Amino acid sequence: MNATPAPPGTGTPFRRRPLLALGAVVAAVVLITGVFVAVSGRNPERIGYFADWNVANRGYTIGELDESGAPEHLTRLMWAFGDISAEGLCHIPGNHAQPWELYQRRYEADESVSGVADEYEQELAGSLNQLRQLQEKYPHLRASVSLGGWNWSTYFSVAARTQESREAFVSSCVDLWLRGDLPVLDGEPQGGEGAAAGIFDGIDLDWEWPGPGGHPDNVEHPDDAANLTLLVAEFRRQLDALSEETGEDYVLSVSMPGGAEDGEAYDEEIFDHLDFATVQGYDFAGPWNEETAYHSNLYATSPDTNSVARAVQRYVDLGAPREKLVMGVPAFGRGWRLADPSEPGPGEPAAGPAEDHYDGPTMAFSQLQEVEGPRSLDEEAGAYWVLDGDEWWTYDNPDVVRLKGRYVLEQGLGGLMVWNLDMDPDGALVQAMDESLGG
Repeated sequence: MNATPAPPGTGTPFRRRPLLALGAVVAAVVLITGVFVAVSGRNPERIGYFADWNVANRGYTIGELDESGAPEHLTRLMWAFGDISAEGLCHIPGNHAQPWELYQRRYEADESVSGVADEYEQELAGSLNQLRQLQEKYPHLRASVSLGGWNWSTYFSVAARTQESREAFVSSCVDLWLRGDLPVLDGEPQGGEGAAAGIFDGIDLDWEWPGPGGHPDNVEHPDDAANLTLLVAEFRRQLDALSEETGEDYVLSVSMPGGAEDGEAYDEEIFDHLDFATVQGYDFAGPWNEETAYHSNLYATSPDTNSVARAVQRYVDLGAPREKLVMGVPAFGRGWRLADPSEPGPGEPAAGPAEDHYDGPTMAFSQLQEVEGPRSLDEEAGAYWVLDGDEWWTYDNPDVVRLKGRYVLEQGLGGLMVWNLDMDPDGALVQAMDESLGG
């Protein structure tokens, strides 16, 4: 789910046409919203991924998220990521910084959501305690833990391999993340049975990816695709059993790729067990391309280019109910150095990738908004770009998000998701996402 290289896309020149008046777009969204709710019986999801490693790496805490104003506009927060052990079980790695930041770090009053300092002996501290405080402030905000991601999908195949391994894996995830049974580690007083109970009411499976196409360290097996469906079914079975025990509802979701080849691992049956699936509507192009190209365009303007709409349609053709598909939007851009900066736009020869900014040749939305060079909204493609010296960057700004929100409503999709929240520190994309879906 992070901004890492995805399957190659194709850069093709796009035509441009005049922009629609933004007021007309907003008016159309408002008119369509009532129809969507009436037909689907549910409000579209507004989902944001929180990258927990950036608490340490970039100082982006739950308190910072609170100050951004984003929680008010979200329905669900996806916590990235939960790890899977070599034995195929949900665990919190003891040889990693995650335990400290996740539930052991004591926050001072001025950095805490509640404004109250943590006590040394309390059973839950760290980011999870901050998330609990955030949910107390915003009772509508629910949270799922997302398992895997690009770097931690290594042993998904092991966990999904047999009926016995699936049962053990799901049980370990339910105990750790939903029942909140955190391990007591390194002599710290935090953790224990039920220490984090009630924070998460959902599990998100972000296996990147079943079969080939994922991280080179991933364990692979010929039956990965079929086993994923069986794994999802086992999650549904155990979540339903937990619901009968507690009287609470539990949400199950899967993150799915936007690339055509990676999407071949999914079948129609998987949607019978899911509450929704997020479709990664980005990374259609990147430094692997020799020409500039939009990486998150809503529409394709030639037969040989990918787009969010085409990715969604592939899953609909597979048998996915439209209302279960949540469109992913990026809070980051991808960039190239232009061979000729006097000709900015998609389909131009690249001299190489742009300089590293956020994570490789990517840049956060908040930084891209500060670039002072020429910029343009390509309404036909549903994409945006900006020129920074000799570097051409493509990303989603609020205008693009509003176009995508309108598409979600028109198509009866399940909502919008953004990766990830620390790249949008003022909440501008999240607010546009919420407004475009009816507010």
